[in-house]
Amino acid sequence: QVLLVESGGGLVQAGASLTLSCKASLRTFNKYTMAWFRQTPGKEREFVAYVRYNDGTTYYADSVKGRFTISRDIAENTVWLHMDRMKLEDTAIYYCAAALLRTPVVVEAYAYWGQGTQVTVSS
Repeated sequence: QVLLVESGGGLVQAGASLTLSCKASLRTFNKYTMAWFRQTPGKEREFVAYVRYNDGTTYYADSVKGRFTISRDIAENTVWLHMDRMKLEDTAIYYCAAALLRTPVVVEAYAYWGQGTQVTVSS
């Protein structure tokens, strides 16, 4: 059974930083592109960032580029999302996701998902 477990969410003030982590129970972690998505009530889940399975290349949504950093530790089966200079509009439930041997930015292409962790940015 594949499990992705996120942690690190919470309440922060605008301009602050927060780091999310995702521990994956994937037998071949280095064959999975790991991504973060986020969702707010009434809106579709949106792509935030990924780290590519084969070479660790990272890619970000325009809305977070320059502020968020995704990273991974293959030995620890863990991926992080470090968020700097947070904005009110970053408030959402953040989800970790895994896609095997591909590098998508769409929700439908990810086979495994975590339960989500709430991030709230206050003014």
